[in-house]
Amino acid sequence: MQQYRALVIALILLLSTTVPEVHSKSIFERDRRDWLVIPDAIAAYIYETVNKVSPKVGQFLVDAAQTPAVVVTRNFLIRETTKLSILAEQLMEKIKNLWYTKVLGY
Repeated sequence: MQQYRALVIALILLLSTTVPEVHSKSIFERDRRDWLVIPDAIAAYIYETVNKVSPKVGQFLVDAAQTPAVVVTRNFLIRETTKLSILAEQLMEKIKNLWYTKVLGY
């Protein structure tokens, strides 16, 4: 049971952020390069649910989410997914230009 609890907390912390950041982001915002918005929203929902049941455990989750290991890991994931998003956008732009010039003849 203790290992399962530690695994769940580690998963939540890996995908989460601090609570104020989660509420400032929109899941459906267009042109968004941050792929971690949805996991952040899920983590916020889990935090709110846990906090209603046990505020002490909720506070532990907030404190654990702000530890250096979690912050560094999350920042790394954000940085790398942003790079991938930019590359995907550039690829889509090239495909669109190729489609218009070669296939449609514009």
